[in-house]
Amino acid sequence: MTEQHLNIAGYKFVVLDDRDALRQPLKQECDALGLKGTILLSHEGINIFVAGPESNIETFRAYLSKDERFADIEFKTSYSEHQPFNRMNVRLKNEIISVGLPNFDRIEPVNGRILPQDLHEKLLNGDDVVLLDTRNTYETRLGTFQNAIELNIDTFRSFPEAVEGLDDSYKDKEIVMFCTGGVRCEKASVIMKDAGFNNIKQLEGGILGYFEQVGGDYWDGECFVFDKRVALLPDLTETGTTVCFACREPLTPKEQLHPAYVPGESCSYCIDRHQSHTIH
Repeated sequence: MTEQHLNIAGYKFVVLDDRDALRQPLKQECDALGLKGTILLSHEGINIFVAGPESNIETFRAYLSKDERFADIEFKTSYSEHQPFNRMNVRLKNEIISVGLPNFDRIEPVNGRILPQDLHEKLLNGDDVVLLDTRNTYETRLGTFQNAIELNIDTFRSFPEAVEGLDDSYKDKEIVMFCTGGVRCEKASVIMKDAGFNNIKQLEGGILGYFEQVGGDYWDGECFVFDKRVALLPDLTETGTTVCFACREPLTPKEQLHPAYVPGESCSYCIDRHQSHTIH
């Protein structure tokens, strides 16, 4: 029987003056432990997605904790039957989540966060709370919270402009923002506050944290993840969703039955583009 892989995802906004010097030691440690995934390093912090045998992941976490700046990173965990990443990358970036706001002033936890259990309670009670999905369209179409506002953005860089289009009536309402693991909401909350929204909270741990602690209540569909698993159900198991090789759109099992879906070539989302290229 093949050993299960433990997947961990975590981030921390912390000033890293030694960003460049951290790259090689982290890469060497991960390679030595046979881990695969991506670590993003910026002067504003670290963002980690890695997977490997559980004992090796624990060794890596112990290694990380030797640096006190990383000792308190909270990781979301899940298991998979196979390695969900192809290789190990440690990349130097201007931001650990790209929106054009490097070295931003992070909103501290006091009053700016909501725990999954507390959000669940609000939804159970029918409280007047606005759910705002900060993710991209290809993610939101796979699944989102019931009655959530979707911004129809292709990349997170479009988030500030999309916020400007929100109705003014939301400015004093309680808004709970969510994304896959929480990191995008760190920046989204700053953008929202700057745009005059006064009662902003971000879902602590993101959608995956909610799944882990609450389950699938008030959630419809799957959650897109950025690795070979493609999408997870609320019980954190993989679905049959795959990704089109040509355009990178996620495709549910139903969408894979579409005649336009040719593995490695096209799908219903890009067939028109594919055909126009063929004609010309």
